[in-house]
Formats: sequence, C-alpha cells, structure tokens
Amino acid sequence: MEIGRELNAASRQRIEASFARQGLMGLLGARLLRVETGLVTIALPFRPEVTQQHGYFHAGGSSTIADTAGGYAAMTLFPPDSSVLTVEFKLNLIRPAQGQRLEATGRVIKPGRTLTICQLDVWGVTDDGRTHCATGLQTLIRVAGET
Repeated sequence: MEIGRELNAASRQRIEASFARQGLMGLLGARLLRVETGLVTIALPFRPEVTQQHGYFHAGGSSTIADTAGGYAAMTLFPPDSSVLTVEFKLNLIRPAQGQRLEATGRVIKPGRTLTICQLDVWGVTDDGRTHCATGLQTLIRVAGET
C-alpha cells in the first residue's frame, strides 16, 4: 500500500458520492480537499455557527471532520462493494481550534481486511500558516455490501 497515491476515477467518484450523501457535512459546510489512496483531507470553513462560547471552532466540528476524513481514508482501500463505520476514535485537543478554516487529515497507518487504523490530525489554517489543533487515532470496520 502506497499512501498518497492518486486514486482511479471510479474510486474517487465513489468517495465523493458518499461524502455528498452525508447531511452533517453539508450542514457544517465541510468539503473534500484531498482524496488519495489511504489519505483524505476535509476542510471546515469558519462560521459563527460552528463555534463554541469563546469563539473558537467547537470540538464537535473538529472531531466530526477528523472522524470523517479517517473513514474515507480507510474506504479508499476497501473493495467497491463495501463501506466503512467507525468503531472508536480518540482525539486529543492540543490547542484551541481557530483560523479561517480547519483542515482534518485522516491517514491509514494499519490497513486490514476487517479493521483499519488511521491517524487523525486537525489544523487551524490562516493566511499566515497552519497550527496543529488536534491529533488522534481511529479504528474502522469494513462493512461488506454497503456503499
């Protein structure tokens, strides 16, 4: 498995179609930025509706895009007639999430026939650069027969 390799058109379209069916991603205004083999990045633009009481991005938004990025990173490695569900994930919030947008990257670190493990990282992005806001691990299960 080569992480970051370009996906074929059919696999990319499958990921994009699945992402488009996620109502929460649409509600949050999240979008796919990068879709490669074993690696997916999702952006969440800053809006008052995704903040907490201090004006930072809410941890719920950070964790949502991190979980989703990891799930799709794993799904890039699965057969076309299967899908993915999260079994568990842990996200350490290492500094307040702020910026013009958040970017969450899920990267497969241990692929498997049934269970796959991903590393999750969330970055606050401004014109001046990126700040690492959260990091974590995720376990996913391949679900046969669903897309």
